[in-house]
Amino acid sequence: MVSICVDDESLNMTLRIKRIYEPPAAQDGTRILVDRLWPRGVSKEEAHVHAWLKEIAPSAELRRWFGHDPEKWDAFRRRYLEELENNPAAVEELKRQIGQSTATLLYGARDTEHNNALVLRDFIDGR
Repeated sequence: MVSICVDDESLNMTLRIKRIYEPPAAQDGTRILVDRLWPRGVSKEEAHVHAWLKEIAPSAELRRWFGHDPEKWDAFRRRYLEELENNPAAVEELKRQIGQSTATLLYGARDTEHNNALVLRDFIDGR
């Protein structure tokens, strides 16, 4: 299991990242899917997703351009952070879903080091 945690004492929150293909666990807390497309081969029942926030995901154009190419990672991060800055409603909805407790951002990408959930976690952590 790949799980990256951000503990924020001031908010009393733990934010985790996890592939949706990994089994749900009690320590996941609120499970939030942050991809624009539903992951293949995962039923909604087995995913145990509390919220699917399509609007917080990278735009379809950015997602297609990136194509999970590690060579494009730095540019993808910059572009996605810009999209997040320009999408305050989606960011506020994510914060509302996270609340003041434990939450897990779920993503479908195979690459655990180059995906939108990592950028999103860093973005939320920096606020």
